[in-house]
Amino acid sequence: MVENTGNDNAEKPQFRMQKMYIKDLSFENPNAPQVFTDRQKTDPAVEVNLQLNNKQLDDDHYEIALQITAKVSSKEDSKVLFILEVEHAAVFMLKNIPNEHMPMLLGVDCPTLLFPFTRQIVSQVSIDGGFVPFLMEPVNFMALFQNAKKKKEDEKN
Repeated sequence: MVENTGNDNAEKPQFRMQKMYIKDLSFENPNAPQVFTDRQKTDPAVEVNLQLNNKQLDDDHYEIALQITAKVSSKEDSKVLFILEVEHAAVFMLKNIPNEHMPMLLGVDCPTLLFPFTRQIVSQVSIDGGFVPFLMEPVNFMALFQNAKKKKEDEKN
């Protein structure tokens, strides 16, 4: 029979999202109400920029933030329909995680968990701004992580 010392949980890796929040949110509709009366003949031009930031808060907690800027313009006359900026973040508890796994957790797993909620915020804000839902394409954070890692290795060589 194996004796349970009660220390089993102390050494087990723990990973969980503890809190999500909006750090910054901006929606600009600079050409309203004309953009709602002009008929668009083609789909609008869309520019989306995504930035991932992480910050260690203490030994076991990290803040992961997705910063997204979306600019949607008319293709016919380049008139801006809307500009949406959001910084959506979460605090993650990463306890007893081996150091070699931290970059993958911070660069892939955490943003993968956070992104669907960020995508929903972006969609709802565009609706509240008077437009159809702005549905961002899913993001492959693993591919972004691997590309950044490869680029960093290429710069060393």
